[in-house]
Amino acid sequence: EILTPAIARLQEKFSDAFSVAGPFAADGFFGMKTYKNYDAVLAMYHDQGLIAFKMLAFETGVNFTAGLPIVRTSPDHGTAFDIAGKGTASETSFVEATRLAVKIASARMNGINRIGKIQAEET
Repeated sequence: EILTPAIARLQEKFSDAFSVAGPFAADGFFGMKTYKNYDAVLAMYHDQGLIAFKMLAFETGVNFTAGLPIVRTSPDHGTAFDIAGKGTASETSFVEATRLAVKIASARMNGINRIGKIQAEET
């Protein structure tokens, strides 16, 4: 009633910028590895996407917060205070979050920000 018409509108309006599909049931989407057909996943609820995401990419996963005037990425793990200072924590997700932030910021500085341009035109 809400999602399907919204997705259809996005498909129609932004078809030249990106592909939009869904909605999908989280269990089948991740269980059947359908997510591999997409560059990004937008989940309606935290647990629908993040649990599966962490199971698939705990050490390399990166959270990206869209729609902000600044670039915000974060590692896909907690603070790990229990292992702080022990030399056992992996920096991989932090490094990946930093790399993605640099890539997004560089693209924005070079004018590659289709969604931002589209939003600016609509306001």
